[in-house]
Amino acid sequence: MAGTLYQSFGRATAATRRALAAEEAIRVLKSGETMPGSLLAYGNGRSYGDTCQNVQGRIVDMRGRNRILSFNPEEGLLKAEAGVMLAEIIDMVAPHGWFPAVVPGTRFVTLGGAIANDVHGKNHHRRGTFGCHVEALTLLRSDGTRHECRADTNGDLFRATIGGMGLTGLILDATIRLMKVGCADVEECVTGFSSLADYFDLAADADARNEYAVAWIDQLASGRDAGRGLLLTANHSQGGGYRPAGRARIGVPFQPPVNILNRTSIRLFNAAYRRAKGRNPGPVRSHFASYFFPLDGVGHWNRLYGPRGLYQHQSVVPEETAHETIPLLLSAAREADQVSFLTVLKRFGAIPSPGLLSFPRQGYTLTLDFPNRGEKTWQLLQRLDEITISAGGAINPYKDARMSAAAFAASFPGWRAVERLRDQAFMSDFWRRTAMAVADAEATRSAAE
Repeated sequence: MAGTLYQSFGRATAATRRALAAEEAIRVLKSGETMPGSLLAYGNGRSYGDTCQNVQGRIVDMRGRNRILSFNPEEGLLKAEAGVMLAEIIDMVAPHGWFPAVVPGTRFVTLGGAIANDVHGKNHHRRGTFGCHVEALTLLRSDGTRHECRADTNGDLFRATIGGMGLTGLILDATIRLMKVGCADVEECVTGFSSLADYFDLAADADARNEYAVAWIDQLASGRDAGRGLLLTANHSQGGGYRPAGRARIGVPFQPPVNILNRTSIRLFNAAYRRAKGRNPGPVRSHFASYFFPLDGVGHWNRLYGPRGLYQHQSVVPEETAHETIPLLLSAAREADQVSFLTVLKRFGAIPSPGLLSFPRQGYTLTLDFPNRGEKTWQLLQRLDEITISAGGAINPYKDARMSAAAFAASFPGWRAVERLRDQAFMSDFWRRTAMAVADAEATRSAAE
């Protein structure tokens, strides 16, 4: 592991160089030895910012703990070690008519990472977050104690660990409840809309009728075309065998010296995407990987942003403010002359997460990503934060690399409940610059009084 760089997927933050293998970290923690410096579990590095980084300490590479421990095809319960990938879980359970109840935009996340970030998918309106389907988890703390956690057993630790970004200790394994499906593949429908107002008219009915719904927005469109896009809805097919996803069809084999996702290339992509997806409104049977994980088909696609990486901004705003706020967010990006390669809009439902620090909440969530252009990009992201917070919304921590401590506190006013349960031997760069900065400022004010 010496010399390995443990980066975030956005590649715009400092990478962690010091790491321990999972088994070595577990041995040390079980022995009760004093750990020099702080620790943080690292899954597959698919977080975009610094929630998976611990530059001042060490990370624990959990990918070596990747066994599926049990699977009950009658009840749809699966137990696995924290380092197993969702891709491996799908390959195990889909031939038996099961599928993870919630999947994010990539299947290359670990089970532990999915729990620690309480990821969401295209069916939040029906299934809530990933944490809603965690039956149990095993947590190892730095005092050597092992905790079997469920909603009704060690419930506080259970709720703090779901969405707790790895700060409560090492997740060793977890049991999840799967969703029964007719087939992993889906029947997909595409509905074009000419404005955000049209999308909002469609969104609630689309959620009521479909298991999955997500909208793609042409962020470069302006004038009378501003807000146009495609609503992609889907339901699992009822027949047919399981077809594995296979490897990425194409890849980016090396780091280009500059960002190649510029205005011209993105405009061409947007036009081609609208034509290709809009050609057949469906329903069309689609392979599950092309619907749920389209970018997994391009290996190392994050390299396209060049050596400075990318920033992703995901916000959620309440339904009552979304109609005014979503257009403001898109307008702010256009006015700043910043181009988002992928612009995704979804509707979150009312199902609450068991996690204390979960990002999803009822409303609409907008995701934008931008090449790192330094100060100009930071200014835009700060403006997007301000618009979001003013609308009563929140910013997604595991997509973030630079939100202020104040923006974090406004997004997650209950963060102190997680801090009280945080294992004091665990820390991340994100928590250090947000929660700890708030705590330090409060302590300074208290001392001055």
